[in-house]
Amino acid sequence: MRRALRDNGLTFFFLAAFLVSLVGQAVVGHAYENEQLASHGLPGVTLWQFVTSSEFIVDVSENWQSEFLQFFVFILATVWLVQRGSPESKKPGDEGPGSAEDQQIGPGRGTPLWARAGDWRTTLYSNSMLFVMGGLFALSWLAQSLSGVAVANDEAAQHGEPPMTWAAYVVTPDFWNRTLQNWQSELLAVGCMVAFSIYLRQRGSAESKPVGTPHATTSVESD
Repeated sequence: MRRALRDNGLTFFFLAAFLVSLVGQAVVGHAYENEQLASHGLPGVTLWQFVTSSEFIVDVSENWQSEFLQFFVFILATVWLVQRGSPESKKPGDEGPGSAEDQQIGPGRGTPLWARAGDWRTTLYSNSMLFVMGGLFALSWLAQSLSGVAVANDEAAQHGEPPMTWAAYVVTPDFWNRTLQNWQSELLAVGCMVAFSIYLRQRGSAESKPVGTPHATTSVESD
């Protein structure tokens, strides 16, 4: 157990941090929702009612889809684009998907089964990270839009206005204002990480070059 925790520490840490923050969001969001209801003379809701409501789902999925978009774009961009001096990039001249030899495709000790199959399975596995991140982005975007139209229609009903269809909602300024707010912040964060890592260091971090590495060195592992 101790070795498993050590070998998978990053995964366990971020999973635990995610769960704590999600529960925290649910608890404080529930309290806020009941405050708002009380201010309008309405009865409160239970925690379960709140976390299964469209209001909670739209807030959660809105954040998720921007995060998955960030990694989808970054994974795809780093296949073809480089940034000299950043450990987040391949070296200039290494653009592209790489040769089978570079990617260790084919028979080999410890090579994943689909990486040595040499058929459609290898093609699928070779792009599996992009497919999964893209799929998670699409699903979370869909969840955001479906829960968002439910929230919009609840508000419309309170004002005696007719409901909107999903197709009408996803082209509204309100939907894209909320969506693009999240997208731009995530893309800014990735861009800063790429650029800052050229000149800044964090000793011991896999996301940083060794402290004494020259700024112009791009991929230390490939040297």
